[in-house]
Amino acid sequence: MSKYARKPLSVGQRRQLLKQRRQAAQKKEPQQNQDLHQKDSLSRSSVAKQRVHGASQRSVEGLTNLRVQRSAQLSRASASRSSNGRAIQSLSKLSAVPAIETGTRKKGRNLRPLRKPSWIQNVLRLSLLGLGISTIAGTAIALLHPEPPSGTLASSKLQARKSASGANGAAPFDTAATLPILNPDKELKDAKVRIQAIAAAQKDLVAGMFFYNPETGAYLDLAGDKAFPAASTIKLPVLVAFFQAVDAGQVRLDEPLVMRKDLIASESGVMQYQPVGTKYSALETADQMITISDNTATNMLIDRLGGVASLNQRFQSWGLAQINLRNPLPDLQGTNTVTPKDMSTLMLKIGQGDLLTPRSRDLALDIMRRTVTQTLLPPGLGEGSTIAHKTGDIGTVVGDSGLIGMPNGQRYVATVFVKRPHNDPRAQELIRQISKISYQALSSASRSAPAPGTASTAQVLP
Repeated sequence: MSKYARKPLSVGQRRQLLKQRRQAAQKKEPQQNQDLHQKDSLSRSSVAKQRVHGASQRSVEGLTNLRVQRSAQLSRASASRSSNGRAIQSLSKLSAVPAIETGTRKKGRNLRPLRKPSWIQNVLRLSLLGLGISTIAGTAIALLHPEPPSGTLASSKLQARKSASGANGAAPFDTAATLPILNPDKELKDAKVRIQAIAAAQKDLVAGMFFYNPETGAYLDLAGDKAFPAASTIKLPVLVAFFQAVDAGQVRLDEPLVMRKDLIASESGVMQYQPVGTKYSALETADQMITISDNTATNMLIDRLGGVASLNQRFQSWGLAQINLRNPLPDLQGTNTVTPKDMSTLMLKIGQGDLLTPRSRDLALDIMRRTVTQTLLPPGLGEGSTIAHKTGDIGTVVGDSGLIGMPNGQRYVATVFVKRPHNDPRAQELIRQISKISYQALSSASRSAPAPGTASTAQVLP
């Protein structure tokens, strides 16, 4: 055996050696644990610093983007007064975004200082502040000085009387007479003599008429103040009263009206053939009252507008005391009466915008242009003319009232009634002849008048 060979250890020696190694290991373990703990703490601190730095960078960038977005939103909102509420709401939300810290945080958290706000961010803050102030100021101005609604009344004199129209919310009425004092020199005497001769040749026919051109002052008046049974022409003032109620907010165009049994009327119209309880919109009811002269539709509107007495009071407030509604339709006895002059005055008031807002006036004229019966005034008109009108026909009388446009741009109002033996067809032919003679005379008189828009009366009709 070599001298360098290790002698085998006894059991006791082995035990003693193991014990010594354990003791040495126990002494080194706390120091190693402490070193590992310090290394781990340093690593976690470094990672935290990196995370905080990245988060702060993202916070600044996100906040800048958010402020730019909010600024754009507020710019769009402040462009329209109707968007003031949304702009203020956006500004309130933006004010809730926390401001950027300019110092350091608590020492125990080992965070690096946050970046100070740049000059761009300061400019954004000032811009937002200015937008907020301008938005609030615009809202205050809108509340103190609201703009008038788009459906303002067409006649300026009617707007001036709006405050004096009553506290019940009714539409303002023009109580002044629309027709000026007629100049006898403007009467179309030759045409009148011709019409009188034609009417006198027809035994048992009694004619009354009133035609007037507001631009030239030319007119034809034959028994214009004489009362005639209105027949279905009474539906014209009912139509105007309906649209006045719409303008006043008392009736909606889409409001459903129920056809009751007590409102169903015979003779003209198709609603009478529908089941009781059928519903129609208010606008559809008014349309059928005029275009196909539906009597049931007329009674439904009379009922909705407060009845006969309420409507007569309204007609009188227009200065048209000779328009009298006494009974619902069909009124075959002719108790509802009008005069040719009052009906022409009503048409003139519609055209001038004295009674309705522009929107309602246009709707009313559109309905009257679609009147189905075109056998009375229209055949006597010249080529290129237009007419918005309403006819009436019962056994004892036939009539037509309308607003007529000539090719030269001038317009005139026309109303003619003819009393007759029961259903005598000569009355319709007489109206056609009167319409033709009157059109020719008024057209001739208009040639010497100033062009539309140059005379003081040139703008009274739309």
